[in-house]
Amino acid sequence: MRWPRSLVVGAILSLVFLGGAALSFVWTPYDIELLDIPAKLQSPSLAHPLGTDQLGRDILSMIMMGARTSIAVALLAVGIGMGLGVPLGLLAAARRGSLLDEAIMRGNDLIFAFPSLVIAILITAVFGAGAMNAIIAIGIFNIPVFARLTRGGALSFWSREFILAARVSGKSPARISVEHILPNIANLMIVQGTIQFSLGILAEAALSYIGLGAQPPTASWGRMLADAQTLASIAPHVALVPGLAIVFMVLGLNLMGDGLRDLLDPRIRVTRT
Repeated sequence: MRWPRSLVVGAILSLVFLGGAALSFVWTPYDIELLDIPAKLQSPSLAHPLGTDQLGRDILSMIMMGARTSIAVALLAVGIGMGLGVPLGLLAAARRGSLLDEAIMRGNDLIFAFPSLVIAILITAVFGAGAMNAIIAIGIFNIPVFARLTRGGALSFWSREFILAARVSGKSPARISVEHILPNIANLMIVQGTIQFSLGILAEAALSYIGLGAQPPTASWGRMLADAQTLASIAPHVALVPGLAIVFMVLGLNLMGDGLRDLLDPRIRVTRT
């Protein structure tokens, strides 16, 4: 089988950051909680391959720890969205045209009216800033995304002959949804999950940039950008490195999502062959 080029490139870019985040659990070049003021704003060198920030911390170590934060927040947020959105979408499709279906879809519309940033501000006003609140805010915004996609994908199967046969055999709508519908739309969930993962990285960086995400001493790419915005003319690498990290991580995930779509969609597979 021929692997899509976008999948290969995206997987390589993503694995670089995933590997750095995994490695940070056991090793980083320097301890990011130790400040070295005399070494502040150093340019990239053998001792500090990506330079140091305004507090003398090693930027490579900060990027590794920041990758761990961004990936954890985005992964948990996607888990919340998928864990709640997929069952709601399956339920709405199974009860299509009913009051329950209408209530679920209008609830999705209501959540879509409030972007994750607004939801985060509301949550922060009540519970305070932090990574957990960012996870909740991004996760809530992901719920209607997966609910709508699941409902649309499921509806396309409910009129199929094998579903009609399952209904005639006495299977309940819930059992049909789990045993027959969900496996057939799993590829949609995988591709959309990859895309939402990349959007979660962006959302976490944005929330941290305005002070609503991970709080010190936890490293975050968004807060690194916020701290470096006044230093761009003095030490461009302080802002350039975390910015490029966000760009390449999101680019890698989006390319991987496109590649997975090409690989898993049978219609595209037939066209390519």
